[in-house]
Amino acid sequence: MKTPELKKFRGICIACLVIGLWSGSLVFLLSRDITVSAWLIIPGILIQTFLYTGLFITAHDAMHGSIYRGHTAVNSTIGALCLAAYALFPYNKLRDSHFLHHRFSGTQNDPDYHDGTRTGFAAWYTRFMLRYITWWQILGMAALFNILVHLLSVPVLNVILFWVVPSLLSTVQLFYFGTYLPHGDNGIPFADGHRARSNDFSTFLSFISCYHFGYHWEHHQYPATPWWLLPSRRES
Repeated sequence: MKTPELKKFRGICIACLVIGLWSGSLVFLLSRDITVSAWLIIPGILIQTFLYTGLFITAHDAMHGSIYRGHTAVNSTIGALCLAAYALFPYNKLRDSHFLHHRFSGTQNDPDYHDGTRTGFAAWYTRFMLRYITWWQILGMAALFNILVHLLSVPVLNVILFWVVPSLLSTVQLFYFGTYLPHGDNGIPFADGHRARSNDFSTFLSFISCYHFGYHWEHHQYPATPWWLLPSRRES
């Protein structure tokens, strides 16, 4: 198989790696006796939070057709799987909303933007989350919680520490680096109609902070670029 043909599958391989690491780490952490392995708690939460963020970033790339170019069904399937694993988010709803964000970035027609009054981090984050969380989703997550605890006999503390807490922390990470910093009003005018700015992190810090999502102007300028290629866009 020729090299260009192999490159077509790179996005699928990376997506599968993220999904595999997330699921493998979750199974491992849920099965630990943390009364014996208490040292696992902090690193376990941090690692699982980072992998939860990876799930969402993978779904985000799927929305832009970046995982397997030219194959909408493949992208949609992977994206829907990642968002379901993340917290039962509906893929089509988030995809449509995200396209509106790109079209009306940083304006009152942008579904992810603040309301013009609640511009602080906490108020904006709360409004942001309430827009996307539904009662059906909450009921579904509650059902999964009970299945893990009562049917699969996973310790409650493990479920809270390694399933609930990381998913919540991940939403903060994604919002802070992917919405609040790049689209917030910091007194510095935006460069263009994207109304987005990028951080000046090194490639390594950019990766560990939010899978290069902080290179946000580059994402808006080149929305079909997958997360792992955003550093090359920043350098060009």
